[in-house]
Amino acid sequence: MRPGDRVGITSPSSGVPEDLRERLAVAVRDVEARGYEVVTGRCMDGGGHVSAPAADRAAELTAMLTDPGIRAVVPPWGGETAIDLLPLLDWDRLRTAEPTWLVGYSDMSTVMAPLTLLTGAATVHGNNLMDTPYRVPEGLVSWLDVVAAPPGHRFTQTPPERHRATGYDDYAEHPDVRTFTLDTPGRWTRLDGGGDVDVEGRLIGGCIEMLSNLTGTPYLDTSSFARTHAPDGLLVYVEAGGHDAFTICRNLHGMRLAGFFDAANAVLVARTSAPDSGSLTQRQAVLEALGPLNVPIVADVECGHVQPYLPLVNGARGRVVHTAKRSELTQTLD
Repeated sequence: MRPGDRVGITSPSSGVPEDLRERLAVAVRDVEARGYEVVTGRCMDGGGHVSAPAADRAAELTAMLTDPGIRAVVPPWGGETAIDLLPLLDWDRLRTAEPTWLVGYSDMSTVMAPLTLLTGAATVHGNNLMDTPYRVPEGLVSWLDVVAAPPGHRFTQTPPERHRATGYDDYAEHPDVRTFTLDTPGRWTRLDGGGDVDVEGRLIGGCIEMLSNLTGTPYLDTSSFARTHAPDGLLVYVEAGGHDAFTICRNLHGMRLAGFFDAANAVLVARTSAPDSGSLTQRQAVLEALGPLNVPIVADVECGHVQPYLPLVNGARGRVVHTAKRSELTQTLD
């Protein structure tokens, strides 16, 4: 993307309630301050759990992603049921259109991972529009930096080693908040008990609660994607948004059995504030389900619902390094 390009704003899942519209306006102004023109769609209503009927949301998203004048599409946030869009999107148009960036996380994983897997177009997981005004901590980048990078660009992110333990800012009360409350120290952790990690692969992944519903369907065939685009393997990342450890464990078991991790050279697991379940912690849930893969499992990565956010490009070449003294993720946009 270059200054003067257009950014489309639409809500493929949940819209924006009236009391949060000022935060939306702050975020839009920040995108405009980078030199972009913002085009806001009609599917933005925040009165229910979705912004508009599924057919309308699918049509608007397809139109924005295939409009040659729009270079990126960014939702305000995720939601709950973006899965209803998948059979309604015009996949033939999406495959043949010049690729447009799609940015988001949470329920947007439901659309972004299939878009990359089925069309080969890169998507950016890790930020939503409402997060844009936050100042990016040292070591990380903004989605605005990613979409402006040229083809072949390589960038490295390192963990800030501080995160927000619980909760989110009140956008209704403080619509212009720009500073993360990073009140808790924390580093990446290797869960499977191995030593240093230095592994490469193409990135793909998203929110466990959303992607687990797509395993076994044509929308989440990572094996075919790997054969075509990543014969040397994948770096798969997953994150628990809020479900308890028993549910996450079952979801991950199902994803593994359906072949989602078959081409994984390593698995990155996001830091989560989701609850444990009695005798089973979130970390134990991951190990129980994914330990049989016998690949490195690196946890507490900043690619989930816990602030701050480390953007990951689905489809980019990635290299993760994790030692006692060094943790970093390098992505190459090719």
